[in-house]
Amino acid sequence: MKVTVSRKAHFNAAHRLYRKDWSFEKNDEIFGKCNNPNFHGHNYELIVSVTGEIDEDTGYVIDMKILKDIIKSEVEDAFDHKNLNIEVPEFKELNPTAENIVVVIYNKMRAKLSLNLDLEITLYETPRNFVTYSGN
Repeated sequence: MKVTVSRKAHFNAAHRLYRKDWSFEKNDEIFGKCNNPNFHGHNYELIVSVTGEIDEDTGYVIDMKILKDIIKSEVEDAFDHKNLNIEVPEFKELNPTAENIVVVIYNKMRAKLSLNLDLEITLYETPRNFVTYSGN
């Protein structure tokens, strides 16, 4: 029997959406306000969902303390109160769109979880705009 457990988290970060190989005008046309050269910020909300078999001994799919610690080290410590474009290595050459951020978070989390667990990440950039990624 498979069960999904989820944990919410959040981080605040600044970013700028643009491509270095495009003119300012083209970046402005595509990314609008998000192309602000002085960056802009979001209060990101995150839902990390892990699906797996219930362990017979513990009754857990995953110990939530372990999940909390992985989220803290791989996401909160890495992204919170950072300028994603400048301070986060994964975005040195990758445009920090919500779509790219959710894939980066997934990959960082996936590397820390047992392979018998399925992972899905939902990232809210705003209360109305969110993306979901599960490795597919």
